[in-house]
Amino acid sequence: MTSIAPGAPGRLGEPIPPELLDAGERMGVDELRARQLTRLRATLRHAYDNVELYRRKFDAAGVGPEDCRTLADLARFPFTTKADLREGYPFGLFAVPMEQVRRIHASSGTTGRPTVVGYTENDLSMWADVVARSIRAAGGRPGHKVHIAYGYGLFTGGLGAHYGAERAGCTVIPASGGMTARQVQIIQDFRPEIIMVTPSYMLTLLDEFEKQGIDPRTTSLKVGIFGAEPWTEEMRREIEERLDLDAVDLYGLSEVIGPGISQECVETKDGLHIWEDHFYPEVVDPFTDEVLPEGEGGELVFTSLTKEALPVIRYRTRDLSRLLPGTARPAFRRMEKVTGRSDDMIILRGVNVFPTQIEEILLRTPGVAPHFQLRLSRQGRMDAMTVRVEARPDAPAEQRAAAEAAIVRAVKEGVGVTVTAEVVEPYTLERSVGKIKRVVDERG
Repeated sequence: MTSIAPGAPGRLGEPIPPELLDAGERMGVDELRARQLTRLRATLRHAYDNVELYRRKFDAAGVGPEDCRTLADLARFPFTTKADLREGYPFGLFAVPMEQVRRIHASSGTTGRPTVVGYTENDLSMWADVVARSIRAAGGRPGHKVHIAYGYGLFTGGLGAHYGAERAGCTVIPASGGMTARQVQIIQDFRPEIIMVTPSYMLTLLDEFEKQGIDPRTTSLKVGIFGAEPWTEEMRREIEERLDLDAVDLYGLSEVIGPGISQECVETKDGLHIWEDHFYPEVVDPFTDEVLPEGEGGELVFTSLTKEALPVIRYRTRDLSRLLPGTARPAFRRMEKVTGRSDDMIILRGVNVFPTQIEEILLRTPGVAPHFQLRLSRQGRMDAMTVRVEARPDAPAEQRAAAEAAIVRAVKEGVGVTVTAEVVEPYTLERSVGKIKRVVDERG
């Protein structure tokens, strides 16, 4: 990474100054666990007393708020799913009167009814606090300019990052998504130190820099805070090498709060510290629902500890990860970078395939860009998959056949399935300002 001047975002290996840690970050493990239990018991009572769905689910499971005497007792309580939130559409899971709700966000609803979330004034303040904490952990400091290219509107990314950056004392550039050429111009003119964006759209911005003849390594950007979709270590290396910055991971879910549930610290880059004073994590076996011990991989489950408008109890994220001990923030456990989603897993001729596995292979393949799409089809009675990936703009046309063969071979050796590969012209696959659609299922 480049040498960063005093006052700029913290360098890799450089811990945050103690005076910038908030009170929650200064807690020891015992104090944190005691606070979690107090807040958990209050949240269970709040949800049971004010949300009919939780009262019905708790009663059906034979448990009540008074049955939570230890943190381990949470495992006795039922899960909450996205289907539960959709069942309560739009405001059926709100736990406060509407006059106390200060803002409403919602998911895109591409697979059915959107999930709607609400925030009280206290919720919004807590949200700003945890995003500010995340920005500081990423290396942000008061006075830095933050270019926010997450989408604004009902999506939680833009406004969540916006108010968190302001709470951190930063100067916000609310670029939102889209208008890629203009975003490049803004970065060149306004010279932000930090960018917050999806990793896939960052790659689109990188392509636009190079298309305009600008070396991305000469920009003012020193830290990229990337979230809203899974991304691999290979993509991190790709972004860091092309931009000469520190790329760190941000995690969030609109159903739980939005961005700011956990954050990777720039000094270690070894997974995301979960802000456990507000969000209690579990990892469960996605098939048996059993709570797994620390270190074992499974599905992330979160319980909110301080939310008022929309408390969530054991929310099944479908994101696959594992819990690890804290490092840069010792009291807070880390979650490993999300490797995929249990509901995004492709079963191809009996083999489990995740888009991130394909992405890792593409990032190691000369001549192709990290923009790809997996197309599922049926050939006779057999399922088939085609990996469509863009060529790099500077790659010679004669390299494409070799790249296709290399992809087919690497997928067979590394994943264990036979696929076809197609290297297409640069800039021909659909791009998204938010989450990119990696899988197109044409099997009918």
